[in-house]
Amino acid sequence: VQLQAYGGGSVQTGGSLRLSCAASGRTFSSYAIGWFRQAPGKEREFVATISTAGGTIKYADSVKGRFTISRDNARNTAYLQMNSLKPEDTAIYYCAAGYFRGSRMAPDYWGQGTLVTVSS
Repeated sequence: VQLQAYGGGSVQTGGSLRLSCAASGRTFSSYAIGWFRQAPGKEREFVATISTAGGTIKYADSVKGRFTISRDNARNTAYLQMNSLKPEDTAIYYCAAGYFRGSRMAPDYWGQGTLVTVSS
């Protein structure tokens, strides 16, 4: 599966953005989808994940209550709605496809990133 993330941009603190992750291929619905991010000078970190049919959703504590992950298998697309953005949310955001291994989503495929910049 090939993934392409888009929808990043520059917003002020408190603003919102919706990221999209478009997948090619017929197997999108077979994969869990995850969003990860990497801030300048930091390691890539988990943001959110959603299971194949959306029955399991997990968030990093830092985004709970502000971000919402969803997917539309008919459109081969996953989304990350980001509200109440903070400067510390500034990062390159990546979507990934994979499987749950234990309680965690393990990425097997990565899309290219999309930059989110939040100014104070």
